[in-house]
Amino acid sequence: MRFLKINIQQPVKYISGGRFVTEVPWIHPERTIDSYELIISINETLYIEQDGIQREINPGETFLLLPDMVHRGFKICNKHVSFYWFHFLCSGFLISDHEVREEVKTIQTHPEKRKQIKEIYIPQFDSPYASQRINILCNQLLHVDNSNYHTFLSMHYLMTSLLIELSEQTLSQLILSTEDSQNGAVINHITEWIRMNALEGITVSDVATKFNYHKDYLSRLFKKKTGITVQAYIHAWRIAKAKDLLTRTSEPIKNISNQVGVADEKYFMRLFKKYEKVTPSEYRKAYNKIHYNNH
Repeated sequence: MRFLKINIQQPVKYISGGRFVTEVPWIHPERTIDSYELIISINETLYIEQDGIQREINPGETFLLLPDMVHRGFKICNKHVSFYWFHFLCSGFLISDHEVREEVKTIQTHPEKRKQIKEIYIPQFDSPYASQRINILCNQLLHVDNSNYHTFLSMHYLMTSLLIELSEQTLSQLILSTEDSQNGAVINHITEWIRMNALEGITVSDVATKFNYHKDYLSRLFKKKTGITVQAYIHAWRIAKAKDLLTRTSEPIKNISNQVGVADEKYFMRLFKKYEKVTPSEYRKAYNKIHYNNH
């Protein structure tokens, strides 16, 4: 797999974006564009091909289309397929997976250099582990794009922030996958299990029982390796999913609370405000302007 390496001393140039939706079976038309296009699947599977590479982009996955190359749909998508799309320009270049891993190793070996890093890495195809966070940034970007700000400059920075988030998630997965200690491998399994089950009402005790650890020991080990507690990690997933649902649907707060694994609606509202400093309703109202298209 190849990565687009971008120097972000200056923000990328945002061109346009939106959220594609359709109520009928649909296939992506054949075309060539002169910018990069980041596609983030929301619902159903998107079938798209470029440079002889065919990709089935499932909900939560991303695909980066390259400029000046033909791309097309290679299969009819189911009705209700939807995805975010963003066009941007940047002074980047493609590098290999091996090159990215070598640069990640350098960061791990010399952590003091992190403050000097000016590049990000965008994979051509990826499955971000925290797709809700990606969706939230997409909604914020599109809200501002349709809010008629006095200056368009904010769009360049917001697009850059979205790309930074995607890069960070990709790099963190690479770091975990190259971690050679036993504890590192265990934490990798634990974080993945929490990701898959956070919305099912799990507790720290459930995690400890699942992996045969004493709860207190697990909490210390987890915080040492990740920098946050197990409870905070569970909460982060629930709040991220809640923010995604608040900006993407009109579901009542009570329903959203249940969907993210918190049965008590009042506790959910207190928890949300603790992390986001606003109520769920206030958060929803803040990001309600999005451009939709169906062709």
